[in-house]
Amino acid sequence: MAQRVVKPKTNLGPGFWPITALIVVVSAIMIYFTATSPWPVGLIPAGEPAPATDSLFRFLGCVAAFIFNVVVIYTIYFGIVFRRPKDAPPHHIGVQIHDAPVLEFWWTVIPTILIIILAIFSVKIWDDLQNTQGDVLTVEAIGYQFGFQFRYPKLANVVSGELHLPVNTPTTVQITSRDVIHGFWLPEFRVKADMVPGLITTIRITPLQTGTFRIVCSEFCGVAHGAMHGTVVVQSQADFAKWFKAQGATGTSATGGAAGAAVAVSSGSASAGQALFQSKCTACHSTGEFSQKIVGPGLGHIFNDPAHPKLVNGAAPTPANVAKLIHDGYTGDIGTMPSATVNAINNTDIANLTAYLVSLSKK
Repeated sequence: MAQRVVKPKTNLGPGFWPITALIVVVSAIMIYFTATSPWPVGLIPAGEPAPATDSLFRFLGCVAAFIFNVVVIYTIYFGIVFRRPKDAPPHHIGVQIHDAPVLEFWWTVIPTILIIILAIFSVKIWDDLQNTQGDVLTVEAIGYQFGFQFRYPKLANVVSGELHLPVNTPTTVQITSRDVIHGFWLPEFRVKADMVPGLITTIRITPLQTGTFRIVCSEFCGVAHGAMHGTVVVQSQADFAKWFKAQGATGTSATGGAAGAAVAVSSGSASAGQALFQSKCTACHSTGEFSQKIVGPGLGHIFNDPAHPKLVNGAAPTPANVAKLIHDGYTGDIGTMPSATVNAINNTDIANLTAYLVSLSKK
């Protein structure tokens, strides 16, 4: 006659359910405090994407609070309840628990669900940060040892140390470096990215309140790294317009595209342009056909390529338009070309480069 095997009931100790109730209560208090408190303490959200980033960290904090309480409180409880009795022999073996499929199922499923939620949350914020539409103002930020410079459309001169922005204006900041790798960190906007020589990194922010906020270099860049900082000055639309006009703007507004000083392209030297092209441009461009790409297209026949009758910005391929493209830079589907300010070239250099490109098209 077959015997029925009864599995012994698992002993969780006399205070397991009261301890579980304690975990629930303590976790609820910590989650409420984490979800409703202005985190991070002392660091106001000055603009997008700070609110979304803070929401992500609050979610992480709530989950971490619950997991922390479960792990720590249960560990202390079981360590006390199932400690070795004082009169037990040295070879005493404690309670043995094997094969708990229900427990194993849930401690696999619950973390998996949390990771999926976290991944969706994070990717959504990152996608919004990288693909925000309707940008109104574009500013170039250039790091150098040991400071920051900013280039605005319709301003001939760079602005040092202060990034002025109008409130409630979606802004694209194209960041790069002139010398070594720097960090561009805006704590109140929850945005940080590396400033890498020869590489343009794009970040997007929208200031939501006026005030003065910090810019910090977050990458060790030399002996004066600790002194490398700047400020973001968020102003009302009217105050920004006054400041912009006082900087010698060629237009009434910084929005609506870039406009640089005119370049006298007829005075350029093709031989000087060739030397400059070798030192400044060959990392991204060849002198062959458009299809001979390195990073950007080949420029050998930029003025007479029937397959590409217009420049990448849609303008006609004239020397003046090429010079303007070199001066202003370009960002589009094929990538980003740094402006003359980022490349550290002047109008004479632009004229020489244009003359060299003209000579290539005649070959």
